[in-house]
Amino acid sequence: MADRVYSDNVNAHYGAPNLGEEIRAALRAAGKEESPTPDDLAALDQFHTGGTVSTRELADRAGLHAGQTVLDVGGGIGGPARTLASVYGCAVTVLDLTEAFCEAGKTLSALTGLSDLVTFRHGDALAIPFADSHFDVVWTQHSSMNIGDKERLYAEIHRVLRPGGRLALHEIMAGPVQPVHFPVPWSRDPTISFLRPPEEIRCLLSNVGLAEISWADVTPSSLAWFQAWTDRPSPSGPSPLGLHVLLGPEFREMGRNMLRNLDEGRITVVQGVFERPC
Repeated sequence: MADRVYSDNVNAHYGAPNLGEEIRAALRAAGKEESPTPDDLAALDQFHTGGTVSTRELADRAGLHAGQTVLDVGGGIGGPARTLASVYGCAVTVLDLTEAFCEAGKTLSALTGLSDLVTFRHGDALAIPFADSHFDVVWTQHSSMNIGDKERLYAEIHRVLRPGGRLALHEIMAGPVQPVHFPVPWSRDPTISFLRPPEEIRCLLSNVGLAEISWADVTPSSLAWFQAWTDRPSPSGPSPLGLHVLLGPEFREMGRNMLRNLDEGRITVVQGVFERPC
């Protein structure tokens, strides 16, 4: 279970004061305050490499379909969850350690008319507050970078998956060159950054009893995506909706560091699908 100091540090990084009001102000400025669609919110709430395209790519890899129950571990304000609900017909529970993200996510799900399919639970991924064999799918998209005890994380994921259920992951991992250049979107310094090499994670997943279905290094496409991301206009450009609302004024520096870390081999990006055997 996460200790108080660690939890406070994570919340300090992600849970900006008045986050909910800032998101509402951005929606007003963009003319999207009333009934926005998930696509309208994508620049703000798809808080990971590749945006909505990578979310749908991972969902297709994992074979998601209508009627499945999904736990989105570290799902933030719920961008991927709303995609899984609106496009694939899944019922998604977002679990996140940052209470401000959960509250903002509830608001956005209500505005998009998806509250029946997307719910939020404030809680700890190292002590997932659900019964054994509870979910058809566990989803992690750029969330494990902040979690040091990955052995416990993946053991908990295995526990809450039904036999035959799948883990779909899209994660940033350690590259062969270290250290990472900070700040990055998940941490302003090494305090809450815990990356491990891909092969170590692959082995760990096998050791907790998850069988590999697919594994893809998507670093090259991630590098290209971040190149395009850093070339986009500043937040004073056409739309006030963007990651600057979540990350503050450092978001451009974080993006440039992501590009540099990818280019120098300091981080890699992987998509994988694993199954809990029946």
